[in-house]
Amino acid sequence: MEENSCNKNTDTKVMVSRNIEANIQTFRKTYKDCADIKTREMYLGAHNDKKCFMAYIEVALDMKSFGASGIGMLVKNIEAGISPKDARVADVTEVKDLNQALDVILVGNVLVFVDGCDYALKIGDQGYPSLGVKETDSEKVIRGSNEGFSDSIKINTALVRRRIRSQNLKVKETTAGVRSNTTVDIMYMKDIAYPQVVTEIMKRLAKYEVDGVLDSGVIEQLAEKKWYSPFPEFQTTQRPDRAAMAVLEGRVVVLCDNSPIALILPTDFNSFLKTTDDYYNRFEAASFARIIRYVSAFLAMTLPGLYLAVTNFHTQILPTSLLLSFWEARIGCPFPEVVEVVLMELSFELLREAGIRLPGAMGNTIGIVGGLIIGQAAVDANLVSPIVVIVVAFTALCSFAIPSEEFAFSFRLLKFGFIALSAWLGYFGFLIGIYAVLVHLSRLESFGIPYLSPFVAYGEKSTEGLGESVIRKPFRMLKYRPIYARRNQRIRLRGK
Repeated sequence: MEENSCNKNTDTKVMVSRNIEANIQTFRKTYKDCADIKTREMYLGAHNDKKCFMAYIEVALDMKSFGASGIGMLVKNIEAGISPKDARVADVTEVKDLNQALDVILVGNVLVFVDGCDYALKIGDQGYPSLGVKETDSEKVIRGSNEGFSDSIKINTALVRRRIRSQNLKVKETTAGVRSNTTVDIMYMKDIAYPQVVTEIMKRLAKYEVDGVLDSGVIEQLAEKKWYSPFPEFQTTQRPDRAAMAVLEGRVVVLCDNSPIALILPTDFNSFLKTTDDYYNRFEAASFARIIRYVSAFLAMTLPGLYLAVTNFHTQILPTSLLLSFWEARIGCPFPEVVEVVLMELSFELLREAGIRLPGAMGNTIGIVGGLIIGQAAVDANLVSPIVVIVVAFTALCSFAIPSEEFAFSFRLLKFGFIALSAWLGYFGFLIGIYAVLVHLSRLESFGIPYLSPFVAYGEKSTEGLGESVIRKPFRMLKYRPIYARRNQRIRLRGK
């Protein structure tokens, strides 16, 4: 089977019918499962005998100023008995191609069918408004859009719709919460995403009844299969461009009303270490940044434990000069090294938590200044050695290099397990910890996708190479979508 990914509309040219019911039927079939697209049927004319059909994206049309807009002027003129051709306003265009007519709403225009007319009316509205969006507090990027999701689910779906102007972008709407009746939207590409993934997330949402769903975090916890795992099965984002990129990969985006956090599924280990500007920058810079993130993720989990294993059990692997430096730095310290490491790690985690709760610039200040003051005071008081302070600080820097906060927390939590194993069994405990984490990751799945893909994927779930893992290929070589997409829709880039 020949793979097709560019998804161009190759249908034969179809003209707008004079029978409005045929046009409406085609429209509803095309935009089935698109809850963000609204329709309105009206009977206008001097004798209310002329049926009209209007379609628009919900947030792209300001109903408060409807009467003063070009749409309102057109409707008023038709109501007065004037024909659509004679009831022209400056921003109205006739479209006779049905496929072109169906596409006009995707850029924020309004589509109107009139009974007896062999053309559709494209009414130029103001398009997508600014939507009152703001810059994201997290997921900072060097290059890319500065827009972030808001608390309004209608605005959030419009932000994604504005980036993907395709008829195949579907929005399934449901509710969650017995008493809150919170709106939940599921966005996906009909021709790319696996339908069983959409079905599975709908089943998981309907599996539990809860009083209220006030944030997407509630949906995430209820829909997780292996809830006991420290590694998340959902990827989160506040960036519309990241959500749009995920949809184009064949993944599903879940939006919850009153929450600026979108859920992306399926996901894998590799996806948490990617950022949106990896695709906006040159491949050399993106690959270098990814390597740093992979190394940082490993060290954020293992560095304190590795330090304890080497200094307490396996000092022979260190050069003599370095070993003497460690010994000199520890002269006068009253506590064992494991106590030093645990105390400093807990102190830093306390500072991080306190910095989050404090307002604005004060929170950033207490994290930096507090860490310096406590670390220096502990060294001056001979409670901890300077080497331990350096190890703890470097571990913290490594955790900050991980793009996803939820993913970084997994390594912050496992770090204490490695400290305990390494302090108990030395290097053998360290290896046991590595083995246990790898076994656990290899058993994890996110909606049928192996968590360690593409490294462990095989057969139908395999990718065409590993160019989208640690090293990012040049953009012109990124021909294939990841394994989230249907097998016959893997090609996303081809030359003309």
